[in-house]
Amino acid sequence: MGEIWIKEAEKLGDGSIGGAMDTPSQPPRVVWHTTESGHGNTFFKNIGDYLIRIGAEPHILYDPSTDRLGQYGPLNQSARALRNDGLTRTNRTGKVCIQIEVLARASRPFTEYWKPGPNFKALMRAIRSWGVPDVWPAGALAGSYNDSSAKRSRTTWAAKGGHYGHCNIPGNNHWDPGKIDKAAIFKAAPKDSTPAPSKPSTPAKPAPAKPTVDLSNLIAAARRDPGLKQGGTTHPADVKVVEAALKAEGLLSAAYASDGSFGSSTVAAYRKWQQRCGYTGSAADGIPGKASLEKLGAKRGFKVKA
Repeated sequence: MGEIWIKEAEKLGDGSIGGAMDTPSQPPRVVWHTTESGHGNTFFKNIGDYLIRIGAEPHILYDPSTDRLGQYGPLNQSARALRNDGLTRTNRTGKVCIQIEVLARASRPFTEYWKPGPNFKALMRAIRSWGVPDVWPAGALAGSYNDSSAKRSRTTWAAKGGHYGHCNIPGNNHWDPGKIDKAAIFKAAPKDSTPAPSKPSTPAKPAPAKPTVDLSNLIAAARRDPGLKQGGTTHPADVKVVEAALKAEGLLSAAYASDGSFGSSTVAAYRKWQQRCGYTGSAADGIPGKASLEKLGAKRGFKVKA
């Protein structure tokens, strides 16, 4: 197994940004992005916080002018920096799909002025530890938004590991990272110069990250699941978190607290929770709302994505 956490990187956020990969049997890959911003410590802080705020965290934030390196989440799970390609979840393609946001603009390739140092070498060490080859399988990067030389081949993306630009990813329309010098990425960190990680290669396990539930998924499940055959599910992963919380509140029987179905029993239990929160009438209909769900999450240890 490759490196999950880069010991040289600063930890950004709560360490939880995605989930398991959809196609772990496919080759490992890296995607390079630019933040379309300036660089330096002020931008590192502001852009770093902004990516968390909008729920678009990559794995890595890198400053090419200072060699500063931050990591949002484990490299063996997905990030949130790519759009889906139809039903294909591009963030979850491959053994790993390491997303790197560079504090730079696509219109001025960062390899023209960067100062890669030991942290960049540590990043490349971690990338190579997953078997990502030093190649750019999609070919040309884009020099402008309308540059047709940058290809977004679904076949290449699915079948070939290596380094990609955001401009090469099917289902996406960005042109970053611009016309960076692709060879310079590897020259800045020759394979025989990347520092070996100290033992142990991963830090002590942090406290378990709070799970996140999607409000829209729960609303859809609460409206659909009661009409399905007993035990039918719509968004079971989100529902199971809420079921466990309702059980802990003494509102839902253990018999229904882990099936992932937001059926009539769970709707009734959630109605009781809304009433406990002070809601009445149509406001206590058993369909989750943002305020009541956040109160339940604050009490029972989960976060809400609205």
